[in-house]
Amino acid sequence: MIRLALISDIHANLPALRAVLADIDQRHDVTAIYHLGDLTGYAPWPNEVIALLRERAIPGISGNYDSTVATDYKHCGCRAETPQEEELAHESFEWTRSHVTPETKKYLVGLPFRLDIRPFGGHVSGPTVTLVHGNQTLNTVYVTEDRPDTFLEKMAASIGAKAEDIVCFGHTHKPWQRVLDGVQFINTGSVGRPKDGDWRACYVLLSLDASGARVEFVRVAYDVEEAARAILESDLPDELADVLKSGGAKALASED
Repeated sequence: MIRLALISDIHANLPALRAVLADIDQRHDVTAIYHLGDLTGYAPWPNEVIALLRERAIPGISGNYDSTVATDYKHCGCRAETPQEEELAHESFEWTRSHVTPETKKYLVGLPFRLDIRPFGGHVSGPTVTLVHGNQTLNTVYVTEDRPDTFLEKMAASIGAKAEDIVCFGHTHKPWQRVLDGVQFINTGSVGRPKDGDWRACYVLLSLDASGARVEFVRVAYDVEEAARAILESDLPDELADVLKSGGAKALASED
């Protein structure tokens, strides 16, 4: 049995990340941990989050927030529906850009766009687990649950996924899964900024053996008040604290 823990969209929320890693550690049967990007933005611990991931030697990929911060892009690549939402996203992005250290930026620049994992080894046939943040083309594309089967079929074909393979992604902060033509699609949800109405951190346990793959969405309570208080004490927009405490019910951007 191979068990992978997949964590995504931490968004600089150190208390949430610590709680998730503690939950993973107490299970004692997790083979490896991977992150799916968006390590920075919206909360005041971008450097500390990345330091912890590096300390734990957790590999992963670049989210849109990571690549835009790393390259000093003009915006974070986040979707906004109103001018107010766009302004708040801009304020968060500029705060993050001005607070990340050169060492953090160097780490972000080096993150790969995509990872292909062969859990049973590349010397035998078996499923490939592909990690992307958005989709296989851009880390800013939203693969939402209402995407039609035709969209996912094209995604699988472009990735080169076959029956029994698994395609994992984040970016929308809303967990879901679907199996199509034998390919399993998994949105891992968000550790640090859930937007499905549940404030608890979310991650995925992916269990693989000869009989196939099983997916478990795990919710972990953490000190959300600590995270909200730190936002209020920083120069980040206060409204971002409400997003955390409401599980996205008071989200000011449609997706991140």
